[in-house]
Amino acid sequence: MAGSNVRRPVQVAVRIRLKRFGRRHRSFFRISAVDSRRPRDGRVLEELGWYDPQAKTPDRQVSLKRERIEYWLSVGAQPTDTVRDLLRRHGIAVKKK
Repeated sequence: MAGSNVRRPVQVAVRIRLKRFGRRHRSFFRISAVDSRRPRDGRVLEELGWYDPQAKTPDRQVSLKRERIEYWLSVGAQPTDTVRDLLRRHGIAVKKK
């Protein structure tokens, strides 16, 4: 069928990565599910938490939406190396692909 108008579902390569915020020498990050072809601070599919590497207390350093992170991992989203380490430190098992 040449010239068919049949549309195929679009597959999106989803990454879980850090999105930088803050100011110079005082940055913090949001953990986001994004299309891998988008820029680092571009449009996100979903915000999954935040990470503040300079927080004074460990309980204020990371906030994660565990259920949503596990959902994105289950549908094939790949975390960046930094996010993978963060997730492992907080008890979320991530397979390296």
